[in-house]
Amino acid sequence: MTACRPADAPQVESLIKQNNAVDIYEDYFAGALADHRCDQPQARTLTVFRDPSPSKRSASYISWLPDGAPTPACPSARPHLGLTCALAAGSARKVAVAYSLMHFQQQSEGAGASCNSYVWDVSNPNTPDFELRAGSQLCCCSYNGKDANVLLGGLYNGQVAYWDTRKGHTPCDSSPIERSHRDPVYDAAWLASKTGSECASVSTDGYVHWWDTRRLNEPVESLLLMERGQSSVLGAVSLEYSDAAKFLVGTEQGIVLSCNRKAKSAVDRVGMSYGGHHGPLYALRRHPFFPKYFMSVGDWTARVWMEDLRSPVMTTCYHTAGLTSGAWSPTRPGVFFTARMDGQLDIWDYFYKQNDPALTVQVTDKALTSLNVHEGGRLLMTGAADGSTTLLELSDSLSLAQPGEKQGMSQIFDRETKRERNLESRARELKRGAKRDAGQTGGDAAEASIDDSSLDALTDEFLAAISPPAANGH
Repeated sequence: MTACRPADAPQVESLIKQNNAVDIYEDYFAGALADHRCDQPQARTLTVFRDPSPSKRSASYISWLPDGAPTPACPSARPHLGLTCALAAGSARKVAVAYSLMHFQQQSEGAGASCNSYVWDVSNPNTPDFELRAGSQLCCCSYNGKDANVLLGGLYNGQVAYWDTRKGHTPCDSSPIERSHRDPVYDAAWLASKTGSECASVSTDGYVHWWDTRRLNEPVESLLLMERGQSSVLGAVSLEYSDAAKFLVGTEQGIVLSCNRKAKSAVDRVGMSYGGHHGPLYALRRHPFFPKYFMSVGDWTARVWMEDLRSPVMTTCYHTAGLTSGAWSPTRPGVFFTARMDGQLDIWDYFYKQNDPALTVQVTDKALTSLNVHEGGRLLMTGAADGSTTLLELSDSLSLAQPGEKQGMSQIFDRETKRERNLESRARELKRGAKRDAGQTGGDAAEASIDDSSLDALTDEFLAAISPPAANGH
């Protein structure tokens, strides 16, 4: 390296001082929302993960490792795997997938089928990162929000178990058969507790069981699911437990139950019920930005509800194929996703239009069975009936919040809620008017019957009075 000439020293020193005074790497628009309204919505497939088991099992549940959202801007990528900066950042690295034979008839056919499920590293789709071994088919699994090494699982035989990836592939503990559910555990969730060891599970046997993983020999508490004033037990298929006490349960009868664990009396623990679906509710999700609103997915539609109203405020069109799962976008208030039995993924953007999906992706030719969105909002994974799970990357227009979107969606929800309230009040008025008219009609009919009978009696008396006396026999 040649030495700097003395004559150039003042100029070089001046340039160095300028560089020190001005941050040439400064982001002048940090925090500003980019406008992607003109961009076309897109979703591209990054990779596909295949079930290593030779038996045909469905990917019934997906849970992302909760280790923080990916950074939108990343200087490095991994082009040799086709993976983007969201993966290279290391914040969306692992995902747990539960594989199971969900139909009873398949249990005998797949008697020798594997009961193992897997944790995948998204940068390595060829080999599972960790193996979850169970004594029965794993229907659902969920990462612990406080300890990313701990996973909760619900089994087909009704047991609840948990794994610690630091302690091996077998469950650290599981509930005894005689104290467990009598039907498959279709959904389970961790609770927001101080210990991080409390969880809840639901099953089609009609019970909600609360557990403490430090002591799984029996449920801490149980709740039998029945509508208020009814005697029939409702089987549970899905669970939404985002609050410490209040939670939602989706039933196989198509009814959503709003429950409160800390209600004053046992009768009040099951509150409002929301009916309208024509089949099992495979997914229940509260809105991440507006907690009073939640989405239910079942039969051929997805419906958005407000917890104070018994009828949905918004409903998607009826599809030709049934819906199997759904989820809100964690970053865009107006976007949600639904999975269909014909292998298609619908992406809805209610901020721009409500009649049709903003984008429909043909993921596979098999039925989609599960769906989950990473907390960063850019990555989405869907599971299919053949055991494949597909990782998709969403475009900026579907993953980054748009200017004024939250306020706009709040106005849309408020407008639809007011409309539904007006319709409900009008329906109540018509019902009261019909009862009142029925009561008046009944009174008039009674008066008419009384008048008729009195008239008949008077007629008889009149006829008896004017009739001639009987002959004396002369």
